[in-house]
Parts: sequence; structure tokens; C-alpha cells
Amino acid sequence: MTDTDTVELSIDGDDGDDTLTLPTELVDMLREGDESAAQVVGDLAMFGCAQRIHATVHHAEGGVDPKLEEVEQLTMDLFEKRFGTSYAELTGHQH
Repeated sequence: MTDTDTVELSIDGDDGDDTLTLPTELVDMLREGDESAAQVVGDLAMFGCAQRIHATVHHAEGGVDPKLEEVEQLTMDLFEKRFGTSYAELTGHQH
């Protein structure tokens, strides 16, 4: 695979940064309309984070720490703000 077959994205955070390299064709396949590669990967990151916190809160055995429930609620609020619909509506997975 050559450099023209990949797209490199930088992730900057308060506690550090990272670089992610993905196949250009994969990003293009996931792209909707004129979304940038950063928007595509940002959407994937939001989906992944929402899925992880949802599974932790709703599919874990035993009790759930109330703090995690607060984190899930905030994540779901941010998810809905980004996508204009709830996680449950978009995935068809409701509790």
C-alpha cells in the first residue's frame, strides 16, 4: 500500500496527541456526501464511545456505579447533539 492509498489524521487532546492512518478507500466508503475524513472518523469515534459506555452500563453483570450512569447520559446527550437523533433510534437498540 502506498501513501496515496492512505489518509493520516491527527488527534489532539488536552493530555497528548496521536496519529491514525486509515485506507483512503475505507474512509471514502464510510463518507456521506462531502464529509471530510476527520468528520468520518469523528463519527466513528462517537459511535464507538457510545457503544462502549452503553455496554458497560446496560450489559454488565452486577451493579453499575452511578458515576458511570452519569457518563453514559452525557455521552448519549452529546451523541444526539452530533447526529440529531438518539443512540437508541439510530441503532434500534433500546432499553
